[in-house]
Amino acid sequence: MESSAWRTRIADALWLVAWGVLSSAWCVTAAGELGATFDEPLYLTRGLEGWRTGSHAGLIRVGTMPLPIDVQTLPLYLRERASGTKFDTAADCDTLLRWARAGTLPFWWLLLLYGLLAGRQIGGPWGGRLAVTLLACEPSLLAHAALATTDIAVSAAVLALVYHFRTGRERGWCLRVLVPSAWLAAAILSKASGLVFGSICLLAVECERQLRQVRERGEGWPALWRTFGPFRRDAAQVVGLGLLLTFTYCGSDWQPEPSFVAWAHQLPEGRSASVVVWLADHLRIFSNAGEGIIRQVRHNVRGHGVFLLGEVHPRALWYYFPVALSIKLTLPLLLLPPLLAAVRPSALRNWACAAAGALLLFSLTCRVQIGIRLMLPLVALAVAGLAGAAANACRWPAAADEKARRGRFVSFSPSLLLCSALPFVLGASVLWAGVSAALVWPRGLCYTNEAWGGTERGYLRLSDSNYDWGQGVKELALWQKDHGNGPLDVWYFGSDPAVLRPPLHYVALHAPPPGSPVLDVREQVRGHRLAVSTTLLYGMPCDTEEYRQASGFLRGCTPMARTSTFLIYDFSEPCAAAAP
Repeated sequence: MESSAWRTRIADALWLVAWGVLSSAWCVTAAGELGATFDEPLYLTRGLEGWRTGSHAGLIRVGTMPLPIDVQTLPLYLRERASGTKFDTAADCDTLLRWARAGTLPFWWLLLLYGLLAGRQIGGPWGGRLAVTLLACEPSLLAHAALATTDIAVSAAVLALVYHFRTGRERGWCLRVLVPSAWLAAAILSKASGLVFGSICLLAVECERQLRQVRERGEGWPALWRTFGPFRRDAAQVVGLGLLLTFTYCGSDWQPEPSFVAWAHQLPEGRSASVVVWLADHLRIFSNAGEGIIRQVRHNVRGHGVFLLGEVHPRALWYYFPVALSIKLTLPLLLLPPLLAAVRPSALRNWACAAAGALLLFSLTCRVQIGIRLMLPLVALAVAGLAGAAANACRWPAAADEKARRGRFVSFSPSLLLCSALPFVLGASVLWAGVSAALVWPRGLCYTNEAWGGTERGYLRLSDSNYDWGQGVKELALWQKDHGNGPLDVWYFGSDPAVLRPPLHYVALHAPPPGSPVLDVREQVRGHRLAVSTTLLYGMPCDTEEYRQASGFLRGCTPMARTSTFLIYDFSEPCAAAAP
């Protein structure tokens, strides 16, 4: 038995390494083909500043938590120290990004590892292996694993938190509280939303565990509330310790908060105002982790407009994330829940599916709707839960055969027959997902499944980090090199400094220089070739009269060519009035 267990663990390790190497190769090679996304230049600059000064204030003040950025920029800082020369993040952005993006791979391997552990805990060895495979073949996960951003890090930390919390519920204090609190801190330090995601998942996991125990004991619903006492105590400790670790890691510059000071000095004179002014001037605890968390809370409360299915909406939509997930995830993964519900619904009753379901419900309240990357922890938990459920469903026919051999009556049903075919369906699903990931390389951010028209037309469904996150400048420069005939005007959504280098010529049709006369769009583009980011035409990056005029005019023109994220127009000739 012990020998068999060791063989299983070795097989699991080899499976993890094989898929980890293949998926990492996808990420590393894709990273070299992509330009900078909207957030990466800022992360590079502030991350290096943090290592040079020992302060996280630069990141925290923009609402970004520092752990992933610290890991991604540490090799760059060490290279600076060794060479004695500071990097210029604008001039060296392309080279620096390749190294920084490799810093996401440790978090990617962590996600695969905990996918294996979670799937195995739910569905045995093949549950873990299937989870690793589905994670490694999902284009949207691969796309973000190839970037120097924070979304894969928080996904890995949330999955690890939920796994350790569930497996440690009946263990000693260290495994029950201390280890989960460390992973909660890692989740918060990766992204401020990790605090909310982690807390929701802990509650969902405990509800699933308690419901299972109530059913096993045959007790009534009133007994459920009484059993939540230990959970409430443990959860309070996990959250408290997690926040303590978070604040400790982020540290403080022990300075007053300028915006607080400015607000206090604008208050009407009076005793209360004097107290507030004194407090603002002397409360020297900033910047700290709380500032980053509060900024993200304000962002979500404020919300903004959204582009979905070809339409711009001035306010957030409650159904945005369910629809976006249905567009961006592979069809095999989307079809797995209804398939399992049809053949073996009881298999879906596991803690990972419960946590994913809770996050899906929470997504209906989220008002920051700039990409499914904000819900990647949901995807990771769903993959682990569905993989474990599928493995358990596949074992049902074998269990029925064993009962029949022992002379026990087994009622054969269509569901039992379908479960017998489930391994073949899963094999085909993995093949489908793997081919999808291979075909979309290196443009994983643009991936759109076949039910919504495929990747080529995905920009008509979603924008921003779901499709064009500013990563297409390098591809556009190569197109210009092959079709070069003078400069190319670029109306661009993003922050890649390469857009400012000849022969590309950046134009801001949505924001003319201050004091300049307002020109008709036709006059501005006449005699030029113009490349336009798809997010600027099919998205909601800004709301100005100039933007509405420019986007409305260009939508009525036919592009002469396109790259993945740019539509290219030739205005040396009159444009045809046709929709692109």
